[in-house]
Amino acid sequence: MPELVFSGITLVVVLILISVFFTFFPLGLWISAIAAGVKVSIFTLVGMRLRRVIPSRVINPMIKAHKAGLDVSINQLESHYLAGGNVDRVINALIAAHRANIVSLTFERCAAIDLAGRDVLQAVQMSVNPKVIETPYIAGVAINGIEVKAKARITVRANIERLVGGAGEETVIARVGEGIVSTIGSSESHTVVLENPDRISKTILDKGLDAGTAFEILSNDIADVDVGRNIGAQLQTDQAEADKKIAQARAEERRAMAVATEQEMRAKTQDMQAKVVEAQAEVPKALAEAFRNGNLGVMDYYNMNNIIADTKMRENLADSE
Repeated sequence: MPELVFSGITLVVVLILISVFFTFFPLGLWISAIAAGVKVSIFTLVGMRLRRVIPSRVINPMIKAHKAGLDVSINQLESHYLAGGNVDRVINALIAAHRANIVSLTFERCAAIDLAGRDVLQAVQMSVNPKVIETPYIAGVAINGIEVKAKARITVRANIERLVGGAGEETVIARVGEGIVSTIGSSESHTVVLENPDRISKTILDKGLDAGTAFEILSNDIADVDVGRNIGAQLQTDQAEADKKIAQARAEERRAMAVATEQEMRAKTQDMQAKVVEAQAEVPKALAEAFRNGNLGVMDYYNMNNIIADTKMRENLADSE
């Protein structure tokens, strides 16, 4: 029984040792590399393990590069892997560039493009097979106030030289939109744009809108042109409505001032009537004072009353007529 336990423990230890050995000594990958003609030492693969590099991520792309006739070294691929790059995508891009005879794309440039966050393989494919970018409907207003909407299809080719630091598709679309708006805005009438949509294409190509971008504009075709709203008439209507509201506000202001003036005049009239009543109340006092001082006699008083009565009678007759 103890011998069986010892044999089992020995077998487990041997299996662990074999597993550790094949982990640090990838013999299958080393044999594949030697069979493919890639000269690599088994200790180089062990060193990759110790540097926390997955050997297959470096050796398999190296085999593809060797078969494609590319001049790259294992140290270059390993350093790119340690920098966080995609080694397999870089090698695929180099193979595609080699087949397309793009001699300007070296491993260093390709690695820089990959580390910059761009898909270098897609860029190489786009440099061989240009891509068509379609813009949404972009609206502009002609001088006569009519809105014109245009959609463009831009054929671009990747510029390998400007992939690092060059602007992307969004910038190209924005610049093309700016060219469309400026061309429509400088047209005397919307019919000019409808008759000659190629004016927009010529303006965009003449301005060199691909400067500073990662693309080269090959052609710009106007896919569709449509007439939108009458912006000029709408603006005039809005202006007339605003003028109407301003006139109404001013009229309301004048009416309020007139009402205030009327109220003020009524207050003044009532004030004057109060003063008249007050003055009339002083008349009997003045007559009594005149009687006491002897300045007014009885006959004078009766004559004055007769005159007042005659005046009232004349006023009543005038009002009745």
